[in-house]
Amino acid sequence: MTESEFVLDPRLSADTVHLGDLALSRVLLMDDARFPWLILVPRRAGVSEITDLAEPDSAALWQEIRLATGVMQELAKPDKVNVGALGNMVPQLHVHVIGRFRSDPAWPGPVWGFGSRTPYPLHARAQLAERAGALFAAA
Repeated sequence: MTESEFVLDPRLSADTVHLGDLALSRVLLMDDARFPWLILVPRRAGVSEITDLAEPDSAALWQEIRLATGVMQELAKPDKVNVGALGNMVPQLHVHVIGRFRSDPAWPGPVWGFGSRTPYPLHARAQLAERAGALFAAA
C-alpha cells in the first residue's frame, strides 16, 4: 500500500493536533495538558505492528523515534521519556513519546487508563504546537 492510501485513524485525529510530517511519520501532539505527549504515525496504510513495516521504513521509524525523544527532552525537560507502541485501542501503528515527571499525576505508573484527558487551553495548545514544530524543524 502507498502513502496516498494512508488515512489517520479517527480516534487519533479526535484527540490530537497535527504538528507536521517527517519523512515517514505524521507527528501529532496529544491534546492532554496532564502530560507532554507526541505521537508518530507512519504514513503507511494497513500497518498495525512495527514488524509490518518494510526494513527501510522500520529503520526510518526508529530514527524518527530518536528525533521525537530529543524534541520531547528539549520541549518539556522531563525526568523520563516513555516510548511505546501499544495499539490495543487503535490498531493503526502509532508510537507514543511521552514526557514524564516524578510530579505528574500518574507517576510512576503508565499514563494509559489514568483519569480523563484534560485538553489544553487553546492558547497554550497553540504555543506548544508552535514550539514543538520549531524544534522538529531545527533538528
